[in-house]
Amino acid sequence: MMNQNKLDDLLSLFAEGKISREEFEQLFDYLKSGHDTESINFAIDQELAKMTKCASLTDEERDTMFKNIVVTNKFRQESGTERTGVFVFRAWYQVGVAASLLAILSIGLYFYTNRTIESQVAFSDSKTIIEKAIIKPGGDKAVLTLSDGSEIILEDAKKGLLANQAGVSIQKTADGELLYSFAKNVSSVSETIPKELIYNKIETPFGGKYQINLPDGSKVWLNSASTLRFPALFSGNTREVELNGEAYFDVAKNPNKPFKVITKDQIVEVLGTQFNINSYSDEESFKTTLIEGSVKIIYKDRVVLLSPGQQFQPNMKSSKLIEADTEEVTAWKNGYFLFKDEDIQSIMRKVSRWYDVEVSYAGDIPDVGFGGNISRSKDINEVLNVLQLTNAVHFKVEGRRITVMR
Repeated sequence: MMNQNKLDDLLSLFAEGKISREEFEQLFDYLKSGHDTESINFAIDQELAKMTKCASLTDEERDTMFKNIVVTNKFRQESGTERTGVFVFRAWYQVGVAASLLAILSIGLYFYTNRTIESQVAFSDSKTIIEKAIIKPGGDKAVLTLSDGSEIILEDAKKGLLANQAGVSIQKTADGELLYSFAKNVSSVSETIPKELIYNKIETPFGGKYQINLPDGSKVWLNSASTLRFPALFSGNTREVELNGEAYFDVAKNPNKPFKVITKDQIVEVLGTQFNINSYSDEESFKTTLIEGSVKIIYKDRVVLLSPGQQFQPNMKSSKLIEADTEEVTAWKNGYFLFKDEDIQSIMRKVSRWYDVEVSYAGDIPDVGFGGNISRSKDINEVLNVLQLTNAVHFKVEGRRITVMR
């Protein structure tokens, strides 16, 4: 059983948007267990009392707030009942609670704790996204283009051998990953393998992601709307790939053959390490974040060496080297969105890529920060409801077009 002080501390971190993934899961598991509801109720009340906006809420307004949170199709399925009317304030503690519910609460609490909106929050006027507006999340989708120009749609391809090139077999594994490995009759680079590099290209669409296992043992996780161009076999003195978009690299160690990632105006060189590169053209700057090992970045005429946890943001005017939140950087690769004091425009760029939707804005959008996390496996209506519950923004959904409004 968790003691009251520990529960209070976790909930405070949760509300402030500072909770780690491990702490989040610890809190979620405890709430889901249904044990010691009195302590949980007391801790929630204490946290709500701290908030400028929530402190003045009546019991009826709090009930309405939580009714808006729990009345979702997902909640009905998990609770096993169709619920209508007004929820009692404690109803959600007494059923099996989904992780998305905690994520909703996380973003809502963080917003009310850290930001002030000029207009008063009116929970009774906050409407959830209509259920028919459900848009499914992305998944393992990509197109592999071979050196001869032929294309393989990977989500439609059967598991097993897809092609042979340059003494390398290309397979789709049982886990749905793309695997490059020496063909059965080839154990190493030999005279029988063409000296000229043969390039392949893998592209993920909006709403797609994919993992590639390269023949040198390196692994690459490709995010939505990204492209990786790479040799079918690394046979030279270096291992060079080209990236447009975002990818997480786990590079196999080889001190005699550096691994280089080439993006616009930048080369990232490593011998064996883990790092993330975000090079989307619609972002303010590229971001290279080192998770472990060491990285050398060549940007125009500048050379930058990163230590674990550091992030380099090249810019024409003033490049930055900062301490990064590696959990936030790698959240996409681990299957969830993680927002920490992030503006709505940045959030919606991520939403647009993952759910393959068009986003537009109407009116004066407030300059506020959002914090919290939610699984990327959720339908888009759950993510939008999370953001809409803050009452800072609202959404209009028409087909695959989302309009963000005040």
